[in-house]
Amino acid sequence: MRTYLVVIDETPEAEVALRFAARRAAKTGGSVQILALVPPVEFMGLGDVQATMEEEARQHVEALVESAAGMLSEEQGIHPSVLVQAGDPVPLIRKAIADNPNVAALVLGAAAIGLPGPLVAHFAGEAGQLPCPVMIVPGGLDHSALDRLS
Repeated sequence: MRTYLVVIDETPEAEVALRFAARRAAKTGGSVQILALVPPVEFMGLGDVQATMEEEARQHVEALVESAAGMLSEEQGIHPSVLVQAGDPVPLIRKAIADNPNVAALVLGAAAIGLPGPLVAHFAGEAGQLPCPVMIVPGGLDHSALDRLS
């Protein structure tokens, strides 16, 4: 089954990318895989404090994913698979693509204002080396534009 891999965080452009991927999946009979990345916690030097901060960051990301998955289910009837990973984003995204041969596209959202963001810049620059297309969704698109384009 054609799978759209979407990397999400709390940015508006991630929400736009997720909506676009869900609409594409619904129209093509595909599925959505959400990859939520737990941001690295600055090293604190105290093991218990570090572990607590990492756990809080993971719980925050898991709540974000749960909300996003609920939105997809409610609005599009799509039940995404979910990966929550901690670590360096680029290798984690590459691994998610390598581990799922059904990934038809990596879907990323570009910021509506300013630079597109580090993941968009990285994967756009290396798109020729990936086993799937990279879809970069403009973060400034509204719902009607997304619906029309997807």
